[in-house]
Amino acid sequence: MLTAMQTARRAVIDVGTNSVKLLIADVAGVDVRPVHEESRQTRLGKGFYETHRLQPEPIARTAEAVWEFFETARERSATSIRVIATSAARDAMNPRDLTNAIEKASGLKTEIITGAREADWAFQGVATDAELAQHPLLLLDVGGGSTEFILGHGKEKSFAHSFPLGTVRLMEKFPHSDPPTRAEFTNCREWLKDFLHHEVRPQLEPALKNLARESWLVGTGGTTSILARLEKKLDRFDREKIERTVLTLEQVKAHRKNLWKLPLAERKEVPGLPKLRADVILTGVLIYEAVMEEFGFKEVHISTRGLRFAAVMNE
Repeated sequence: MLTAMQTARRAVIDVGTNSVKLLIADVAGVDVRPVHEESRQTRLGKGFYETHRLQPEPIARTAEAVWEFFETARERSATSIRVIATSAARDAMNPRDLTNAIEKASGLKTEIITGAREADWAFQGVATDAELAQHPLLLLDVGGGSTEFILGHGKEKSFAHSFPLGTVRLMEKFPHSDPPTRAEFTNCREWLKDFLHHEVRPQLEPALKNLARESWLVGTGGTTSILARLEKKLDRFDREKIERTVLTLEQVKAHRKNLWKLPLAERKEVPGLPKLRADVILTGVLIYEAVMEEFGFKEVHISTRGLRFAAVMNE
């Protein structure tokens, strides 16, 4: 039982390529107990990958969401409020347009974190689960603009890299019809398989071979939480029911087949799938299926911990 003397109530606002997320938690060392979580889809990366410039409307939506979460954090008595930004912000030619808009709206400074820091924190957050910390893990954190691959055991990491692969980035690279055609699916999947084989495998495989025993694949982030919700038909995010869900490759593949054949309007009605994520789930589930096939994983363990857990621990 945590006492008031041991705890600090902290908030982190995570500005991603697809959405802005809020975590308010009571923190004592590595014990992070969420008290409030929210997400707003602002699609900061919309139109970004053609010009590498953040666009005015997504910037404005993002700054407004940060301000709303800032107010929520204050109302819930957070003693510190931190804003971090990831892939789209660090890759942009005009990151100050975003950071200035956020500071003007809420008075908060924004930390644009590196891919290495994002990977490190994602692993650190997941490793707060004592059961997962007992096993060698390949952690996969799929975001809107980047995907982090982190290999480690306990507190020790043997590989960590952030790759330019994400749900929004891939969706904009391979726009599709409604519903997607077979050719559109095939083009996206073949490019993804080629990327994993020629860009990821040469870097990751030597570290995998050095492991004394087989690693578990762990997924964290929005895509895997949604896959757990789809599997369990959860109408809302429920951390206790999602945490430690295990999905087989066959289950992931079945969700991919079902989702890719449906038009957007029908995907929005699928039990467990948030309506605003009904577009990017296509590329998200495809990334997980492709990684599992490329590296021979028969199942993925789902963690709701990750980047934001570590961000509130490391203030």
